[in-house]
Amino acid sequence: QLQLTESGGGLVQTGGSLRLSCVASVFARGSLPLNAVAWFRQAPGKEREEVSCIMPNGDITYYLETVKDRFTLSRGSAGNTVFLQMNSLKPEDTGVYYCAAEPRLFKGDDSCPERADGFRTWGQGTQVTVSS
Repeated sequence: QLQLTESGGGLVQTGGSLRLSCVASVFARGSLPLNAVAWFRQAPGKEREEVSCIMPNGDITYYLETVKDRFTLSRGSAGNTVFLQMNSLKPEDTGVYYCAAEPRLFKGDDSCPERADGFRTWGQGTQVTVSS
């Protein structure tokens, strides 16, 4: 069964950068390339929002408007990791960042799930704090 682990969060000043990693469990690494993988974030007192999503073929189907041109989503060459490069960080980027995965195996699975409840596998999250 696929399990996801996030890492790379931390405390950074405004304008700084972080790179988050979402790594598949050892026994399920071959399956991550078959999944759409998304990053979500949740700030204190706010609802979880989707940041970006990448399809198995590498297509990025979504970037949150407020992170466009600052964040970049990519897959690692080994296929078992998805990265979120975050540049020019702002205090409003503060929150817990989660990665989520959902298989895209069938005809018609040609885009990322539209909502968070469309993803069945979630990591535990990594905290990102941007100080002003």
